[in-house]
Amino acid sequence: MATVNTKGYESLITPGATSSTTTTAAAATGSSDTLGKDDFLKLLLTELQHQDPTSPMDSDKILTQTSQLATLESATKTNTALDNLSTQLKESVSSNATNLIGKMGSLGYNAITLADSKSTYEVYFPTEIKSGTLTITDKDKNVVQTIDLKDAVGKSGVISFTWDGKDKNGAQLKDGYYSVTAAYLDKNNDQKTTQFGVYPVESIRYENGASYVKLGSTYYPISDVVEYYQP
Repeated sequence: MATVNTKGYESLITPGATSSTTTTAAAATGSSDTLGKDDFLKLLLTELQHQDPTSPMDSDKILTQTSQLATLESATKTNTALDNLSTQLKESVSSNATNLIGKMGSLGYNAITLADSKSTYEVYFPTEIKSGTLTITDKDKNVVQTIDLKDAVGKSGVISFTWDGKDKNGAQLKDGYYSVTAAYLDKNNDQKTTQFGVYPVESIRYENGASYVKLGSTYYPISDVVEYYQP
């Protein structure tokens, strides 16, 4: 039941009504300062029952209070309709989200984070690796490190890497953001490229009314994924 503040409805409680009557009517809601439409209707009827026969309530006042009740009833129906619409929209979003499974999802960037001189990240290789190189560049697009993919030969899919933050000369680099791309030959000797931040959508998770997309081994809010496309 929708509830409203009692301000503006003080006229529904007349001097002729007893405090016990008012308290009983309010108790139906569990709170003396939050009433619903049924409570206001009870108060109106109580007021009519206890009015002074020699000075009854005028018709304009009755019409005003009846109009207030009609407005409250309309607001209650509107709130119910909005709640139903919200539920339907959530179900629609959930249904559409499951259709993303199997598609490619992009985070819109290829930057990993180097923190405390260490970074663990994942790169997706759509085909089996025969040979290739993974390249790390700084924010100015300078190549700071290259990694031979010899240890990943014969593998495909999401592969995890760990970088110690050192450049090609062995110097420790500052913590920050670095871009990761890879160029490789697959088992058919076809030249392929890939990068951090692009993965196939493996599953959808729902938590507290929000949808999360699994890219690699991490779940991201669905709003963090900027693009979906067929592989």
